[in-house]
Amino acid sequence: MPFRLSPCLRPATITDLDALVAIEERCFDADRISRRSFRELLGRATAATIVFEGAGGAVVGYAMLLLRRGTAMARLYSIAVDPASAGKGIGEALVRAAEELAFDRGRLLLRLEVREDNERAIDLYRRLGYRPIGRYLDYYADHMPALRFEKTLRGDVPLNAPTPYYEQTTEFTCGSCCLMMALARYRADFELNPVAEVRLWREATTIFMMSGLGGCEPHGLAVAAAEAGLSAEIYVTEEGVLFLDSVRSEENRKVMALAQADFHARARALALPVTYGPFGLDTIRDAIAAGKVAVVLVSAYYMFGKKVPHWVLAHGDDGRHILIHDPWVEDEIGETIADAANLPIAHEQFDRMARWGRGALRAAVILGPGR
Repeated sequence: MPFRLSPCLRPATITDLDALVAIEERCFDADRISRRSFRELLGRATAATIVFEGAGGAVVGYAMLLLRRGTAMARLYSIAVDPASAGKGIGEALVRAAEELAFDRGRLLLRLEVREDNERAIDLYRRLGYRPIGRYLDYYADHMPALRFEKTLRGDVPLNAPTPYYEQTTEFTCGSCCLMMALARYRADFELNPVAEVRLWREATTIFMMSGLGGCEPHGLAVAAAEAGLSAEIYVTEEGVLFLDSVRSEENRKVMALAQADFHARARALALPVTYGPFGLDTIRDAIAAGKVAVVLVSAYYMFGKKVPHWVLAHGDDGRHILIHDPWVEDEIGETIADAANLPIAHEQFDRMARWGRGALRAAVILGPGR
């Protein structure tokens, strides 16, 4: 049934700005949401804020959700209750309302971070069914670690998998970061770090793409994976040189064609399986069921509103959702790793987003342990 708030709870509006800032200042000495950020978040389609009204209609608490586009995950970005109204169950009411709102928006999971020394909040989250999923060192301004918690809003199966997460440190290394995460899953000796990120990017890049540095190409990713000791299978709907539509310079196009011809030749020399032609979600699901992972080309428009090709790592499947690690974290809008790791995406949505450009190019590299 549609989401409904109790009489004391309502969606926040811009008229609540003064009250929200005042609560923030009374509750926190540091790590505060600024007035400017509150204003921006209140108007953002991928954020939602609920307020609790006390006696006389005064706003005495709030909970703010971030709702990443194209996924089935929400994050409890911030929650605060005026100290003068503490101990009245307002925090619990706000958390429950946030869960209902996330559920109504089609979210499977709700995640949050909490100060490691905030025993009262931790007890509340545990009592409401949240499970610990990690710890961030030096997370807050005073260097206090944060504990990460998660609750499944639909179903009871925890969506965790043995695939480490790594956030890309450049705008162009999404493909190499996906490859790194796969290597870290299957090779105990592999270390996730920026040096390996750039090295693998150099080994798999198309040289040029868009107006900046090049992105990775499926044959290049597969060759780099195989040379690093993984099994690799290539699925792509088109033969020939990929991503040329995004490059205007004829000289750059020639260099791309040469680089990709080399990748194709090296893939043949390594006897890597290559399938050209249509393929769908079942290919990815079958690979995951066999204990493998898939580096999948998607349109970033579905993830963060940018019309660029993007690589993500599909590593889990709960029967209704594909679980992905997205190496891109939008730090400028307040995202953290919690917003990009283990993202559940409905099968239908994933199938729509796993294509690129006017020709609906599909590409995936299936990776597994040892060749």
